[in-house]
Amino acid sequence: MHERIVATARRMNALGINQGASGNVSARVEGGFLVTPSGIPYDDLQPADIVHVGMGGHATGHREPSSEWRFHRDIYARRPEAGAVVHTHSSFATTLACLERNIPAFHYEVAFAGGNDIRCAPYRTFGTQELSDAALAALEGRRACLLAHHGALAFGKDLDDALRLADKVEALARLYWQAIQVAEPAILDDAEMAGVVERFRHYGPR
Repeated sequence: MHERIVATARRMNALGINQGASGNVSARVEGGFLVTPSGIPYDDLQPADIVHVGMGGHATGHREPSSEWRFHRDIYARRPEAGAVVHTHSSFATTLACLERNIPAFHYEVAFAGGNDIRCAPYRTFGTQELSDAALAALEGRRACLLAHHGALAFGKDLDDALRLADKVEALARLYWQAIQVAEPAILDDAEMAGVVERFRHYGPR
């Protein structure tokens, strides 16, 4: 699992949804989760650098865990379906987050995140319990959210699933940003989005 987390972190950079050592990746394991360490560029990251954090917050390893370990822990505690979490500072999602804008149902694929919008959590200082609490509220009924003046957050059943959703959030953020340069786009209604969400429950790999 350590190797897969390293590979996922590097894939984030290769996809262009993260840069350097920003963002973080984790996967649920017995007794807690494994998470990328604080402040190490992903090109330099080694499997031995990955940190185990227990659900009580105790970290083991020779590195410090990501400063955002709290929202990883809290997602695993609150959402039993979460097997992996990906946090990015992707350009378009972060742009919308800096504007404190939700991504509305301008496109049916917003439903991949689990509902009729991708919410933007209010700003809280990075690495704090307050940020985790805000993120958990924005993720209620969702698998992804934006973090105001910060970035984006997504979880999935495993690392591949979480990374696909994080990449999809960035693609949707880019499309929404492009659309609002012309006009505010029409929004699909709640009934349509509820139907799409249900269809996506049986959809293949995303």
